[in-house]
Amino acid sequence: MNIIVEILFFIIALLVYIGIFAVMIKVVKYVYDKITSNPRIMSHEFLNPKNYLPDEEVSTLNQVFYLVMIVCFIVNILYSFVSWGGDTNNLVLFDIVISLLVAMNIDWEGRKNKLLLLLLVPVGSLNYILFSNDWIFILEFFHQMVFIYFIKFYFDKFMEYTQTNSLGITITLLFSIVFISFLITMPVENVSPLNSLAMVSNAFTSNGYAILGQSSFGKLNAIVLVWAGFILSGVGTATLTVAIIKRHLNSRFDDLEEKIKKNKKN
Repeated sequence: MNIIVEILFFIIALLVYIGIFAVMIKVVKYVYDKITSNPRIMSHEFLNPKNYLPDEEVSTLNQVFYLVMIVCFIVNILYSFVSWGGDTNNLVLFDIVISLLVAMNIDWEGRKNKLLLLLLVPVGSLNYILFSNDWIFILEFFHQMVFIYFIKFYFDKFMEYTQTNSLGITITLLFSIVFISFLITMPVENVSPLNSLAMVSNAFTSNGYAILGQSSFGKLNAIVLVWAGFILSGVGTATLTVAIIKRHLNSRFDDLEEKIKKNKKN
């Protein structure tokens, strides 16, 4: 009798989690569509990166998006299968947010897409918040396995975007260096994935080898600031270089124009 009750509770809990996730997707999509369809918001100069970044840099950031998502998937998998310590509440929130971001871009039509959406339901995280049913955690394995599929999916998207827009693959080399260092640092320094990412980011951008921040969000914020500063410093250097070259060429053209005028007078 107890087994039957547990099975019924398992089914009810699973249906509740699926329903909650479906509602979350609908709400996030509704808010996103409202924001993107509002011309007053979307026409603001701060929301258009082309107003303060070169076109090439904007294209590179689009490339980086796919690679960042791949790193997020890997970090999420590592935290789910290995006990690294840290703030569980933040990790649960991270899993839910990543699942929502991926699910928003999936069409509800087709058997394959419906299966992917079903596997994207963060049952383990929602179970931790709500019912704490022991059986539900079995399904967490399948939830994390679907991220392996999306690692390949987003990498294919990255390669397609790179080839379609005739972009260089230098960013791939940069990503490979950081990613391999990230994987090596975890066992060598005996640190969690987030701490490893923070250490590698700081070392790569010449900010030392320390872990900045105490909480998970603090470390994540430090990583974002480090890479944002790295990107903006690159943009600043490129802009300064272009300005110097342009100034030099303008002076050369002015000299050439004066010589032409003198020759005409002679």
